[in-house]
Amino acid sequence: MMRLNNLSARYNILTGYVNAVDNVSFEVMDNEIFGIAGESGCGKSTLLKVMYDLVSYPLEISDGSVEIGGKDSSGKAVILKTGEIKKSWWRNISYIPQGAMHVMNPVTKVDTQFYDAISKQNCNFNKKALRQEIINYLHELELPASVISAYPHQLSGGMKQRVIIALATFLNPGIVLADEPTTALDVVVQRGILTMLSRVQRKMKNSMVIVSHDMGVHYQITNRLGIMYAGQMIEIGPTEEIFSTPRHPYTQMLINALPRIGDLNQKEGIPGTPPSLKNPPPGCRFAARCPKATDLCRVKQPEVFQINDRHQASCHLLYDL
Repeated sequence: MMRLNNLSARYNILTGYVNAVDNVSFEVMDNEIFGIAGESGCGKSTLLKVMYDLVSYPLEISDGSVEIGGKDSSGKAVILKTGEIKKSWWRNISYIPQGAMHVMNPVTKVDTQFYDAISKQNCNFNKKALRQEIINYLHELELPASVISAYPHQLSGGMKQRVIIALATFLNPGIVLADEPTTALDVVVQRGILTMLSRVQRKMKNSMVIVSHDMGVHYQITNRLGIMYAGQMIEIGPTEEIFSTPRHPYTQMLINALPRIGDLNQKEGIPGTPPSLKNPPPGCRFAARCPKATDLCRVKQPEVFQINDRHQASCHLLYDL
């Protein structure tokens, strides 16, 4: 379980603050894949860093907190909050960063990178037995035994991505955060990575949060989906329901822009650009680009409207239905 409570985060720059995450609240349930979608620059990656407790200057939390359920070193169930979460990295929560193919130490073999991660848990291990466990796990992720003795530059992009995923899931953490896990991979490799992530999640029955601007990725593997715009979470609901009956105009325009097999109609992008997060406008942040916006939208920020027990959106128009 993971819970975000009115979370806000910002970047401290020379001329002020960039409010990258603004008053975000939601829960990630046990044994689900939760997706976060939105345009580039909307705050997705920053939100994931804060959820992982990877907060350092110039990034800072300005309000709210994150809580996760986990276990301490003795196996006792605990609730960890912001500031404590980093103490349980790898064991309770792990992170697959954006551009993960380039985060491996280029002068260290794969086996040593596994040993380093596991040693951070302050646990003693038999290196020979652990090596065999790692080989067996890599085999489950469709990687040959030879990978364990390889340097990163000797692996293809898809193989490096699978190794990073293996590192993040080897200790079976309760929560795995993945930031654009298929970026820079070709379509065939992307499908293999997504299939593998789904298989790992089903086997471990953990929770997974996947950030991607690719709505097709979310449609394939997520159970629930959150839509971000200009630092705010504007719609959350079951993925199938979001795609079949999107309620926020921004979500509707995102989905309408997706290509579909057999549909020969020309697709249109969303006009305009997102507002500055340094000085966001009053009211709904999507109002300047929304074809349905009213005068109220431009002056008053919409509250969360509960469509049903699992689906919510922040839009003034929903109150008029």
